[in-house]
Amino acid sequence: MLIRRRRGWEIPEREATPEALFLGRRGFLGALATAGGAVLTGCSIVGAGDAKPTPPPPSLGATRSPRFAVDGELTKESAVLEYNNFYEFSQGKDVYRHVSKFRTRPWTLEVAGLVAKPKTWSIEDLLTKMPLEERLYRHRCVEAWYMDVPWIGFPLSRLLEASQPLSRARYVRFVSFLAKDQAPGQNLPWYTWPYYEGLTLAEAMNELTLATVGIFGHELPKQNGAPFRVVVPWKYGYKGPKSVVKIELVDSQPHTFWNDQQPGEYSFESNVNPAVPHPRWSQAQERSIDGSRSRATRLYNGYGPWVASLYA
Repeated sequence: MLIRRRRGWEIPEREATPEALFLGRRGFLGALATAGGAVLTGCSIVGAGDAKPTPPPPSLGATRSPRFAVDGELTKESAVLEYNNFYEFSQGKDVYRHVSKFRTRPWTLEVAGLVAKPKTWSIEDLLTKMPLEERLYRHRCVEAWYMDVPWIGFPLSRLLEASQPLSRARYVRFVSFLAKDQAPGQNLPWYTWPYYEGLTLAEAMNELTLATVGIFGHELPKQNGAPFRVVVPWKYGYKGPKSVVKIELVDSQPHTFWNDQQPGEYSFESNVNPAVPHPRWSQAQERSIDGSRSRATRLYNGYGPWVASLYA
């Protein structure tokens, strides 16, 4: 008999966050902001409202990776499409009301900087020429909640390798879209748009770092970072930029959006770590996005076997 021992980062499917709760993942921060003035940095949770969710985007034919197999019950998609936090569109949680003008076609993604072969990809290229797979990942918000989500995508390393990084490249900088006529929040003066993030090259090349084009069997919804985002499951959620248009390889550590806004609260590294509290709350415990469960926070969000060597 073959007895399979589950790794620490593999989660029972029965514990997966309902898709409906995920799709509004950032709405949770609104409650925190009301209750405690928490800074909203790319996270969400279910809220209350009467509007019907918008229909899901087109389906994707991705096969679930057996390396990330889980058991139990997956979550449902119906409840919170309209509860998101995406500052480019709204300071509230009603992002779905503000994305109708957002155009995700045509869409291109440029890979440039310290590479031998700069390349611009269309979203159609990424959807059809890359081997898509579904992975169930833990997702941990800096606001101390978690969700367990089936993303669809491919390792970001494939995209970077296609452009052949030069030996001088040490970091990867990501830039999100800028379209003030489509995204009303980008007309607000107190943020410097477009959104920008960064990883070390080693982090970006790690096989867990996912170039993400879908979720729950279909393309990403607009309010969830369509049509292309980056998922880094051992870091807090804001390290995963949404609606990305440019990836640039550079030789020095790039600035990042939230670190520039509040450097004392949001570091460049931003690894999930229960022993390092946020200045205004503990990170030792985490609660499910629907508030029904809580559990101890794991170092690197439970992905230590994959990434601990990056920080040795």
